[in-house]
Amino acid sequence: MAGHSKWANIKRQKERVDQKKGKTFTQLSRAIIVAARNGIPDPAGNFQLRTAIEKAKTAGIPNDNIERAIAIGSGKYNDGTILEEIRYEGYGPGGVAIIIQALTNNRNRTAADLRVAFSKNGGNLGETGCVSWMFNQKGVILLDGEIEEDLLLEASVEGGADSYEYFDDEDGKGVEVFTEVVNLDHLQQTLQFKGLLVAEIELRWISSNMIEVSDPEQARSLLKLIDTLESLDDVQNVTSNFEMSEALMTSSVSYP
Repeated sequence: MAGHSKWANIKRQKERVDQKKGKTFTQLSRAIIVAARNGIPDPAGNFQLRTAIEKAKTAGIPNDNIERAIAIGSGKYNDGTILEEIRYEGYGPGGVAIIIQALTNNRNRTAADLRVAFSKNGGNLGETGCVSWMFNQKGVILLDGEIEEDLLLEASVEGGADSYEYFDDEDGKGVEVFTEVVNLDHLQQTLQFKGLLVAEIELRWISSNMIEVSDPEQARSLLKLIDTLESLDDVQNVTSNFEMSEALMTSSVSYP
């Protein structure tokens, strides 16, 4: 599955050189709500929720806020806010495809904010489906540490994985295991049963057509657009199909 981790690698590179603090309290709280709503409200048995909680704690979100977000997601508490999951799609500078996953209580506000972000940074917000045909959504499980190939292969076959990829970068060593979305829970349970440490679980849009970005001005505009999109409270995740050297990415994050 060569290339399936390209966006993950880009995200890791970007995080190493980005000067921003990361997601806001609102975004992290909403991630907990979604995780609790999509699975059981117990982090011990819901790795999406566990990951969201760990990120929230790292950002300094109080435990009371975390518990409240879990309660909202599980339906135990209703604060009158109805959150809706929506996927938006568009094009960045150079025709780069961008998928935005949002969680909002006002789709008109969210669409307006996204449209402004695109227009100010050389992109265009399009209709649903305009770029998603270039992507496949997969379930991805991240395993930390060095893992014996034979054990990984056995667990992957039994769990119904499509494939896996090792990575070794500044953030550490590990493996990303890929599967169909409907098989994600079964694969997770199989990997755990085999004694493998599941560090994170997610759904990821994976592009079959990557676009190389080599022009510095285009790179700056594209990264600024993605940063702007990610900074919006309603936005939970941004995925794209560009490739960029780490040197260019490093030199492009200090926006003029």
